[in-house]
Amino acid sequence: MRAELSRLRDSIDNIDAAVVHMLAERFKCTQQVGHLKAAHRLPPADPTRETEQIARLRHLAENAKLDPAFAEKLLNFIIAEVIRHHEQIADGPAAGDGAAGPAPRP
Repeated sequence: MRAELSRLRDSIDNIDAAVVHMLAERFKCTQQVGHLKAAHRLPPADPTRETEQIARLRHLAENAKLDPAFAEKLLNFIIAEVIRHHEQIADGPAAGDGAAGPAPRP
């Protein structure tokens, strides 16, 4: 029993690591989107896109036998964080410079 529990927990740990890395990649992309939006003076939020994403994710969740309501809550949390990042980018000093990504670090 202990060996099986340990094996399952190791799998969970690996999946958690993959989730974190995938979220990091997603946020790299959304940061670039935020810079493009700021450069073109577009609003940080895009309700039409958000609605489409939620519907798409709910469908994916259903197909994966995951509770669609849970998937929607997770995506709403992520969307709120993305919008917060986009607002920070828009308020930043380089918002209108046309940059497609964050300023390089010194």
